[in-house]
Amino acid sequence: MLSSARGTGESDVQKLIMAVTGDETAATGDMPAYQIGTPSTTLPQGVVMAASPGTLHSPQQLAEEATRKRELRLMKNRKAAKECRRRKKEYILCLESRAAVLEVQNKKLLEELETLKSIYSSKAD
Repeated sequence: MLSSARGTGESDVQKLIMAVTGDETAATGDMPAYQIGTPSTTLPQGVVMAASPGTLHSPQQLAEEATRKRELRLMKNRKAAKECRRRKKEYILCLESRAAVLEVQNKKLLEELETLKSIYSSKAD
């Protein structure tokens, strides 16, 4: 496969390397297009860029975004506080009705106790 002529010898060697390795770039020494290179930025390990350069915002946009987020948070907080107050009122009403029922029950039991005491004391005499 190798020829004796010098000009065609290099070509034949490249063809031989390509045939053995199956890689066109191995013969020429070029870097293949699909090979992954090292990253151009040197960020410490575990650090990720927050935004691509195309999505950077002006200070005014950042301030508007912060204001919008604050207003949204306050609105959610108001809603949650309103729901909390509603549940508290419901809980208090439930406790008040339970207390009223227990007071009535206690009054009946005291009356029954007085009745039983009077019956027992009249039989003891």
